[in-house]
Amino acid sequence: MSQSKKQSLLEAITNTAVGFGISLLSIFIILPVLGIESTASKNVVITLYFTVISIVRGYVLRRVFNRIRR
Repeated sequence: MSQSKKQSLLEAITNTAVGFGISLLSIFIILPVLGIESTASKNVVITLYFTVISIVRGYVLRRVFNRIRR
């Protein structure tokens, strides 16, 4: 059974929302370990940027794989 486009998008967003929290926490830990100084607002912007990329990537890949299965 294939997913609808709406279901694919919802799955990608849900998956990425969970990843957002993990990524945000990680960036607060990783940047200082690497000696990179950053503010909290910059960390949030960086994480949001990569989150949008992740949503688009997840959606596109899901649609590609659904098309291949047909």
